[in-house]
Amino acid sequence: MRHKQTQTEWENQMSVKALALIQSELYVDLRYLGAALSALVPKADASLSTFATDGFCLYFSSAQALRVFQNNPQFLTRAYLHSILHCIFSHLWLTGKRDPRLWNLACDIAVEYTIDHLEKPSTTRALSWLRCQTYQNLKEGQIPISAPSIYQSLLTQSEERTASLAREFYTDDHRYWYPKGKAVPMQQEAKKQWDKIARQASLQQAQQTGESEKGKQLFAAQIRAERSRRSYRDFLKKFAVLREEVHTNPDEFDLNFYTYGLKLYGNMPLVEPVETREVKKIQEFVIVIDTSESTSGSLVKNFLRETFEILHQREHFFTTCRIRILQCDDAVRSDQEITDLGEFERFLHQFTVIGGGGTNFCPAFTYVNQLIVQQAFQNLSGLLYFTDGQGTYPKKRPPYQTAFLFLQDYEESTVPPWAIRLRLQPEEFTSGNQRRHL
Repeated sequence: MRHKQTQTEWENQMSVKALALIQSELYVDLRYLGAALSALVPKADASLSTFATDGFCLYFSSAQALRVFQNNPQFLTRAYLHSILHCIFSHLWLTGKRDPRLWNLACDIAVEYTIDHLEKPSTTRALSWLRCQTYQNLKEGQIPISAPSIYQSLLTQSEERTASLAREFYTDDHRYWYPKGKAVPMQQEAKKQWDKIARQASLQQAQQTGESEKGKQLFAAQIRAERSRRSYRDFLKKFAVLREEVHTNPDEFDLNFYTYGLKLYGNMPLVEPVETREVKKIQEFVIVIDTSESTSGSLVKNFLRETFEILHQREHFFTTCRIRILQCDDAVRSDQEITDLGEFERFLHQFTVIGGGGTNFCPAFTYVNQLIVQQAFQNLSGLLYFTDGQGTYPKKRPPYQTAFLFLQDYEESTVPPWAIRLRLQPEEFTSGNQRRHL
C-alpha cells in the first residue's frame, strides 16, 4: 500500500528545498564559500525557532523555516550565512572559560558586522540606529572585528546595554556550541574540517575578481584573527618530546608466549611484557616572564597557575622533569628551577614579581644558552616567553624551539620569523575586570 505523506514529512521535504534555494542564492554572491555553503547537513529539530549548528549539521524547525521563507526570505538567507560564518570563524570552538552569554553576543556582533559590510544583494538590509552606533563605537575604539576582541569590550557593559545588543544581533541558536561527554571529540573533528574550509575560502576569495578590497580585507582579517587564537592548553603540547617512559605497552604484549612460559616453568613467564613505550610529553623547558612595567603581576601569577594546572595532568608531563622559570625585564632578575610538580605548586604560593624596567628579550636567551653550555639541560623542549611584545628581539635563532606568548595585539614585522607566536586571551587566566569600552 502506498505511503500517504504526513504534514510533518511534507514540511521537512519543502524546507530542505527552501534551504537548497538559499544556498544557490548565496553562491551567486559568494562563490568562494561554495564548500562552506554545502558543508552542513540539514536536520529538522522542532524545538528550535531559528537555525543552530554543531559544525556537522544545520538544525532548524521545518515549520518555522517555511513560514519565514514565505514572509521574509532574505532574513532566512542572512541567518543561513550567519551560521556558516560562525563555523568559518571557529566561534564554536573558542568558547574556553568565557561567559557563554557574552561570548554568544560577541560572536553574533562579529558575524553580523561581516555580513553587513560585505554588501551583497542577497543579504543587504537596512541598519538600525543601535546597529550603526555599535559599529561606529567599534571603529572609534579601534577594536578589531573579531569575537575575542569584541568580547573583551562587552565585559564592561551594563546588563541593560548587553541585553539590548543581544536583542539586536540575535540570529541563531548556540545551544550546540557547548557539548558534553562523547560529543567533545566529535567537535574537534568538526573544527579540523572547518579549518580546511576556511583556508580554502580565504584563498579563493583572494583570487576572485569582482570582490571589493574592503570585503576581502574584512573576511581575511576575521579568519586570521580567529585562527591565531588557540587555547593555551593545546599550544603547550607543541613542546612535547618523544622519549621512553616506564609503562606496560599492551600493543607489544604477547599473551600467548607469556602464558606458555608460566605453563612450562610453573611461575616464570617465557617472555616478559615490554615495560617501556615511546610517548610525547614535556620533559624540560624554560618559562621566561617579562616583568617590565607594562606587564601585570596578577596576570603573571594566573598564567603560571594555569600552566601548573595543565602540567599537573600526568599525560602532559614526565614524572622526572626540569623547568626553569626566569623573570626578566632588561636583565635576568631571578631563576627558579622546578624538578617536580609539588615543587611547582610551592613556588606558586610564594611567587612575587621582580623587575619593572624596560624590556629586552636578548638577556634571557643569552642566559639559557649559557645553561645549555653548562649542561644544565639534556633535552630542552623549548622556551616560552610571556610578554606584552614590546622589546628588543635577538637577531640569531636559538638552538631550541621558541614561542612568544603575547598579552595584546603585536606588530608582526618586529617578531623574528623563527619565533612561534600565540596571542593569549586574558580571560583564559583572569576574570577580566579592566577592558575597553564598546
